[in-house]
Amino acid sequence: MKLFNNVISAFVILVIFLVIIPLPPVVLDLMFILNLALSFVILLTTMYIKESLEFSIFPSLLLITTLFRLALNISSTRSILTNNGYAGEVVNTFGQFVIQGNVVVGLVIFLIIVLVQFIVITKGAERVAEVSARFTLDAMPGKQMAIDADLSSGLISEDQARERRRKIEREADFFGSMDGASKFVKGDAILSLVVTFINLIGGIITGFMAGGQFESILSTYSTATVGDGLMSQIPALLISVATGMLVTRSASESNLNTDVRKQFLSQPVVLIMAGCSMICLCFIGFPVPQVLIISATLIILGVFLLRKPKQEAVAAEGEGLSPVEEITSEAEYYKDIDNVYGLLNVDQIEVELGYSLLPLADEGSGGSFVDRIIMFRKQFALEMGIVVPSIRLTDGGELNPNQYAIKLKGEYVAMGDVLTGHFLALAPEHPSELIDGIDTIEPAFGIPAQWISEDKKLKAELAGYTLIDPISVIITHFSEVIKKHAYELLTRLEVNNMLTNLKKTNEAIVNDTVPGIINVGDLQKVLCNLLREGVPVRDLETILETLADYGTTVKDSDMLTEYVRQALKRTITRRFAEAGQLKVISVDARIENAIMSSVKKMEGGSYLALEPQTIQGIISASTKEIEKIKDLVQTPIILTSPIVRIYFKKLVDQFYPDAVVLSFNEVDSDIQILALGNIVLSE
Repeated sequence: MKLFNNVISAFVILVIFLVIIPLPPVVLDLMFILNLALSFVILLTTMYIKESLEFSIFPSLLLITTLFRLALNISSTRSILTNNGYAGEVVNTFGQFVIQGNVVVGLVIFLIIVLVQFIVITKGAERVAEVSARFTLDAMPGKQMAIDADLSSGLISEDQARERRRKIEREADFFGSMDGASKFVKGDAILSLVVTFINLIGGIITGFMAGGQFESILSTYSTATVGDGLMSQIPALLISVATGMLVTRSASESNLNTDVRKQFLSQPVVLIMAGCSMICLCFIGFPVPQVLIISATLIILGVFLLRKPKQEAVAAEGEGLSPVEEITSEAEYYKDIDNVYGLLNVDQIEVELGYSLLPLADEGSGGSFVDRIIMFRKQFALEMGIVVPSIRLTDGGELNPNQYAIKLKGEYVAMGDVLTGHFLALAPEHPSELIDGIDTIEPAFGIPAQWISEDKKLKAELAGYTLIDPISVIITHFSEVIKKHAYELLTRLEVNNMLTNLKKTNEAIVNDTVPGIINVGDLQKVLCNLLREGVPVRDLETILETLADYGTTVKDSDMLTEYVRQALKRTITRRFAEAGQLKVISVDARIENAIMSSVKKMEGGSYLALEPQTIQGIISASTKEIEKIKDLVQTPIILTSPIVRIYFKKLVDQFYPDAVVLSFNEVDSDIQILALGNIVLSE
């Protein structure tokens, strides 16, 4: 096997030695036959492959076979000039068969073969390879974007996307190599003319120096020259045809035989018309028998192909099937239980678009929706520390034309309407001029807005309106939905991916913590608790270090989350503080004491057992304070003691899910805390 692995290298070295070492006629015959056989194998291979990359070694193979032919040319020329025109039986047989006693005829046939190869086949293949290389390189950015679009919409996996990108790179390299390799064939054709001229003139001179007769010399050396030239040019012609075959297979779906049979015989009427047209040639003097044979063949073949679909339809009806019914029906397909299991797969995220919004996602129409989704995934990963899974874009057939819907795990979570060709206009507090438009509600934050046409864009901007294009409206809504439901998207598989990524920089903390101190399931719960309250989990290293410190004694995931939050206080402070200040509502000590005295601990965790009157009082007091500051802050922040935070958050979540509850230990010491209110139970 090791010897076989090096056979190509040994063959190339052998070819180099052929240029230097004289070969006996018997060995030369073997080499000529081997060269011809290799050419046939290469030609047939190019006809049976489905796409060019299946024969990606062709450029290198082209160089090796060209070098092999040139080495044989040199060896045969040496033999012709030193052995009185004898270069083996193969050369002699070819020369006598083609010339058949007439030197001029033999040279003309040889010249025609060389010119056909040089001017027609080689020139065409060279041009196709050049254009294919240029077009392939020009199309690379578009193909890469199409792969990214399919990946982001969930049509393909990461591995499939990686394989497609590798294929595009290989195509570019292949056609670039073919553009250069086709020059080998062109140079080979030119050299063959030169070698033929050298063989003929050099042979005649050698014959005269040996004292031979002119007619005998001319006959001997012309036969050897033509035979040698043909034994060189016929393999070269086969290789040239193979080159043309390979570079013109870009639009092929199968091998050449199948494509020709399908496409050439796909129009039976054309064959019948061609056969009838051929009959007309008999009236201008064409030989009748030959014309009728060809015409009858075309007409009979066309009629047969025309009647074949009807016969298949009749046969299907005879078996109880309608002509349009497939034998493999839907019921047959779902007999395989594995196919039924395929129906159970649910997409993590799906965006449905009404048909008026489909151009927004069509890159061919200039839509940038897919690119915006990709950039959102990047930004969300930097901001929250998790990667948004693949997003499937679908045509929402049940939606209104201007409507879109966002689904998580197969269920609708948000909907909205946008108008293409319009801008969503948000009015300033005191607009200098009112703009007419279609009243609507901004879907992400519920702000009153208007849809205005493009011709009013400049007027609205001058009046101080904030204008948002339709794609940005959808992306903003989509981003808010994902932020709100990020904890639902964090699966155990994604947690494992995050741990694998962290191992690249800090393998020790991962190995020491998971699963020895905390398993993946409990880690997922902690991360989901953080994401549920909008705390980024990008600093996974700090999270694991905190869990390693407390995980041996604390088993309650809620309590572990509180310790992690305190370790991430800089991250939490940066996320909720503004200009070095944290505007908060404090909680009265009586409320905190009431909450702590009502905590009931169980084996699986703890819960709050407050009296209904107390709960109502706390919620009423919280509502009152939040209403006071709603015009001063966008998101109300309630500040509590560390031991109370988690219970107070669970209490107010039912009424104010967007309220942020922080503890003193989660606020960085450099931040100034500004209390805007205090939640106190009324007497």
